[in-house]
Amino acid sequence: MSDSSTQLHSVSVAAAIVDDDDRVLAIRRRDNAHWQPPGGILDCHETIPEGLVREVREETGVAVELGALTGVYKNVVRGIVALVFRCRALNEPLASTAEVQEIRWLDRAELAARMDEAYAIRMLGALEAGPTRVRAHDGVALLANG
Repeated sequence: MSDSSTQLHSVSVAAAIVDDDDRVLAIRRRDNAHWQPPGGILDCHETIPEGLVREVREETGVAVELGALTGVYKNVVRGIVALVFRCRALNEPLASTAEVQEIRWLDRAELAARMDEAYAIRMLGALEAGPTRVRAHDGVALLANG
């Protein structure tokens, strides 16, 4: 049994912002040039919806309407638990922001081709009907037992 007082976790939120053509809004980060859904780590003082709305606006300029929780994903390497929500955009995204070099609507094939599996699976899962998914990954790929 491990000592839980030394195990730290953080909680992040991500938005699967879906348009009428079943595409998902994705960002390409400035710091590592990777494609991901908009989102980030929650601040201690904010609620989950507040954090999601803040992160999406900072990274894309988009105001969102939150929908269903579509997935809970744990990065077992970094100790981050990510909550993914399907959302609807209330305005058009910016072309780029201080944190993001590119913002694009991606279809299913583009999501799978551009994002690491750990991120693509979150967005593809949000496009499917069904129960909330609970999975684990190592930061890049899903774990077989997760």
